[in-house]
Amino acid sequence: MGEKVNRIENVEKRLNVCFKDKDLIEIALTHSSYANGRKNIKFNERLEFLGDSVLQLCISEYLFLMYKNKPEGELTKKRALIVCENSLYEIARKWNIGEYIKMSRGEELTGGRERTSILADCVEAIIAAVHVDCGYEKARKFIIDNFKSVIQKAMENKIVLDYKTKLQEIVQKNGDVSIEYVLIKYDGPPHRRRFYTEVCIDKNVLGSGMGYSKKESEQNAAHNALNKLDSKVRDRV
Repeated sequence: MGEKVNRIENVEKRLNVCFKDKDLIEIALTHSSYANGRKNIKFNERLEFLGDSVLQLCISEYLFLMYKNKPEGELTKKRALIVCENSLYEIARKWNIGEYIKMSRGEELTGGRERTSILADCVEAIIAAVHVDCGYEKARKFIIDNFKSVIQKAMENKIVLDYKTKLQEIVQKNGDVSIEYVLIKYDGPPHRRRFYTEVCIDKNVLGSGMGYSKKESEQNAAHNALNKLDSKVRDRV
């Protein structure tokens, strides 16, 4: 019991929210895999359903009020970037929420605590828990406070959904260059294999990345390369 209390208290500190109904945040932090084979265990999928709608409404309202000169089409595109899985994943990492999620041992061993979809879904469930426990106004403030940097990045076109495509667009802007993703090594047990990839531009290594699939490691390598290119541009300013 004490361990549960400490866990919830730590989560509340990270979120800066004190829940009246502690069961709500407990459910928000419970993945469906943990409920398998256990009786009377509630998991976060219903909260996730609600949280998605609350998030969409709050972000839509904020964009509508703050960007009065932006047309509907542009606001729709910006909202999609703000509430996308990658953005929710970044929020989850900021909270370090992965370490607090209840999941099955098998899910954990296959990288569940770092899986983008699980962390993104948990963020939506937490938003719903705040909404149900504290009401819409507090949920709206909670969302805006935590998503401000994401909103700013979206409005400045700095959110990228596909880092490989973005890297290709940038490096080939002034002519055709070769882009190659090279798998350097992999390690770890079969159920949680880690892949390490380097991205080479005209045979020069520009970035590297690790992931739990080849595709993820390539995206992370491209992301790393984009960050390095961005740093070089800033250094010249």
